[in-house]
Amino acid sequence: MYDTALLSRRALLGGAGVAVVAIAATMMPGAEDGAQAAKYPVSMTPAQWKKKLSPQQYAILREASTERPFTSPLNKEHRTGTFICAGCDQKLFSSKTKFDSGTGWPSFWQPLPKAIGTSTDTMLGYSRTEVHCARCGGHLGHVFDDGPKPTGLRYCMNGAAMKFVAA
Repeated sequence: MYDTALLSRRALLGGAGVAVVAIAATMMPGAEDGAQAAKYPVSMTPAQWKKKLSPQQYAILREASTERPFTSPLNKEHRTGTFICAGCDQKLFSSKTKFDSGTGWPSFWQPLPKAIGTSTDTMLGYSRTEVHCARCGGHLGHVFDDGPKPTGLRYCMNGAAMKFVAA
């Protein structure tokens, strides 16, 4: 004989699990890539982005992935110049605002005017401020309030999401 309470509990938990997976799938970065693309001046289909970007750049810019810390050559970039979006060449940060945060990712205390946008990211179960390119919507990283003066902000960016152009 089957325990009907146990079956009911299993059915309830199974149904709840399916609901959670369905909701998570709609919230996955890139799941709304087509809808998001319409919001930005530079937009492409996922196939077009995949053709333009390396696999790592695609994962970061279009799927909100993160590179391993201390792997980006941009961590050691100290020349005068501008950091631009790897997806659309939008100017993002001046080298004058770069600093060594010790976190393993290129960090800046201020973006260039109108270069970025922000949104709330809850992927880790708590709220963080996600930073994206204002021109193509590509995920760049996150901003935290533990940076240096004068802003007190730390724009912690994925190096693979950017390119450097020397002045």
